[in-house]
Amino acid sequence: MNNKKKNEGQTDFSYYGLYLLDYLRTNRFEQATDEAFIRERADRAAGTYERAMLEGYPAAGVQELAMRTLLEGLRYSKYAILREVVENEFADDVPEAERESFLQRLLPLVGNVFSIYDLADDNFALSPDYDLLYTELTGAVVLYIDEYGV
Repeated sequence: MNNKKKNEGQTDFSYYGLYLLDYLRTNRFEQATDEAFIRERADRAAGTYERAMLEGYPAAGVQELAMRTLLEGLRYSKYAILREVVENEFADDVPEAERESFLQRLLPLVGNVFSIYDLADDNFALSPDYDLLYTELTGAVVLYIDEYGV
């Protein structure tokens, strides 16, 4: 008899579903709570894997294609970009122990800064828009710290 309880929030996702769920949660993507989105993406990745295997791709190539399908358009999260700005530009101002709570307070306040940028573009970090966003976020963090402190 199996009396194990499921962990809260645990689901019956496939390998790809669990990988995507972890990735979305870690990077604070809004889709982290959307089971239908996760299942659809996981199914597409599994389908890509199966087709590539049938076409004779090597195992490493098959997995790479499946992961590309799974994470398409999810390379850059608002949270991850803001975290990068704070870690790179404000490491001396925002102690590591306080960084997570600082980011959680700040993220909702700078959400509109992201609205004009296409974060779903997998090449976004290579574009001039990334530099503009980075600069805007740096300015927003300066203003926040000046006004409210850390």
